[in-house]
Amino acid sequence: MIDRAFYVYIITNKRNGTLYIGHTDDLGIRMEEHIQGRYAGFSKRHGLKYLVWYEGFETRDAAFKKERQLKEWRRDWKLELIERDNPHWIDIYKTPQWPLPDENIYPEVWARCMDCRIDPSFVVGDK
Repeated sequence: MIDRAFYVYIITNKRNGTLYIGHTDDLGIRMEEHIQGRYAGFSKRHGLKYLVWYEGFETRDAAFKKERQLKEWRRDWKLELIERDNPHWIDIYKTPQWPLPDENIYPEVWARCMDCRIDPSFVVGDK
């Protein structure tokens, strides 16, 4: 993860599943809260535990504005955003490295990252 103070993130329950957009100042702690279902609400109700996209910001206000902007987007735009940065639908929180390493230079690390795909049967290019 990048060295920023605030994050906007998207979590889901499966590939092309229900999406939740939030912002936080500690992505690690916030993801543990989602995974454990610590708080009642939308993400717990829908079992949203996979981090599929995030962006770092220097200020809380900038992160909040981006969150509000993304929440206004159409669903297909959100899916395009995820697939642009994370075409394999990897659970970023669990992957050993993000962004992905070069497969040709670090094949072992790349393979471990691929083990963190939400849907291991999905191959980029499939529809």
